[in-house]
Amino acid sequence: MATLEARADAALTRMSAHVESGDTSDVVVSRSPITGEVLRTLASSSSDDVDRAIADARKAFDAWRVVPAPVRAGVVRRLGALLTEHKDDLAELVTLEAGKITSEARGEVQEMIDICEFAVGLSRQLYGKTMASERPGHRLMETWHPLGVVGVISAFNFPVAVWSWNTALALVCGDTVVWKPSDATPLTAVACAALLRRACVDVGADPAIHQLVQGSVAVGEQLTDDPRVALVSATGSVRMGRAIAPRVAARFGRCLLELGGNNAAIVAPSADLDLAVRGIVFSAAGTAGQRCTSLRRVIAHTSILDELVDRVSAAYAQLRVGNPFEDGVLVGPLINANAFDTMQTALEKAQSDGGTVVFGGGRVGGSDGDGDGDAYYVTPAIVRMPAQTSVVEEETFAPILYVLTYETLDEAVALHNAVPQGLSSAIFTNDQREAERFLAADGSDCGIANVNIGTSGAEIGGAFGGEKETGGGRESGSDSWQAYMRRATNTINYSDRLPLAQGVDFG
Repeated sequence: MATLEARADAALTRMSAHVESGDTSDVVVSRSPITGEVLRTLASSSSDDVDRAIADARKAFDAWRVVPAPVRAGVVRRLGALLTEHKDDLAELVTLEAGKITSEARGEVQEMIDICEFAVGLSRQLYGKTMASERPGHRLMETWHPLGVVGVISAFNFPVAVWSWNTALALVCGDTVVWKPSDATPLTAVACAALLRRACVDVGADPAIHQLVQGSVAVGEQLTDDPRVALVSATGSVRMGRAIAPRVAARFGRCLLELGGNNAAIVAPSADLDLAVRGIVFSAAGTAGQRCTSLRRVIAHTSILDELVDRVSAAYAQLRVGNPFEDGVLVGPLINANAFDTMQTALEKAQSDGGTVVFGGGRVGGSDGDGDGDAYYVTPAIVRMPAQTSVVEEETFAPILYVLTYETLDEAVALHNAVPQGLSSAIFTNDQREAERFLAADGSDCGIANVNIGTSGAEIGGAFGGEKETGGGRESGSDSWQAYMRRATNTINYSDRLPLAQGVDFG
């Protein structure tokens, strides 16, 4: 089999993505978590590079914003076609850089294709409202206009899908984009930028509407601080969000934050356990627990607790952990050594808090942990906890599933909501009253609340995002497009009089 570096080069070549290796000390290293080997070394964007990218995007915006939205959609339509053509190539890069199994990587690219399709339809539906005016001979309405330059900061775990959520909508809305991807996945970013550039050329649009910058935290900070960037859409940790939000607010810019999740599923006595086990296993172990929507907590009724734990443990025992390119593998590697160390620290803390590891948690294969060339594979862990301690209330970006118990639904909902994060949630029940209660105002406090389905695997048609420390942002479907536009309220007087609102007499 070809080396991973050769596979990456071949995929990039097929997508006509040129990558220049860095020859300075300021570089971005693409290292595959599959083996730990270096795929490519790229030059990092300098401060001048970032400034130039923002300036070019701002200049391109002046012309792009007056192009009719259905015409702007031509770029996105063509991008979707190119993604369809190169689905396998881009998915291979996702697997190489993020470690996802092939079906998940292909699913991520399909999500890109889906959001392009959604955005093309949206281009004819950027609707405003007409409201009744209290003044005779007057019409009151609202219109939506392009916002400006959108800065997109994305994370390693969804290296291409989250970019597409933002970029497809932003371009249709008349914005231009500057993208700073994770420094762990620079090659997928180069490939996406190349495909979008080709889409622009093919339909006669200015390629400057999209800019790619690469590098470390300093590049993201420059993007965050620049007043020419109207909206910063950032996906990552709560810690990152705490750093970004005040900086953008200080210059009165806009933020769209998609931060941490500490997602839970309540399993009720009436639950279909076959369904629940399948939903739990995929949500908790998929992507090696490295999704913001990964299931971290199961809150099970005491009457079904033992059976549920036994069945989930049996399912975990059948999960094959290993090279994500190999047939039958369902759990790939952690992204790096830090992720492994964080997982082990969390397991140790859970046990010191009285928890019992009933399955997994150990390292699988790999080297001895010494040196930069290591890969980190782990068996997903199940930990029974006597209470929701501090370690359970934290998000550990690894496949650890904490199991807690409850007696009443009120107790379960309170336990579910008693964490700082509020992204995704689920209940498994065949009791309609329980399901409706979970979805009610005093039920789940998350941005996503599901019934009889796991916490991960959202479709692009619905708005994606969460509450509390998850940041409050919404991306993808529904009316998420409004975050990328500015609203204007318009009053039109078509009479020959000038009555004032609220009956004011100034005459």
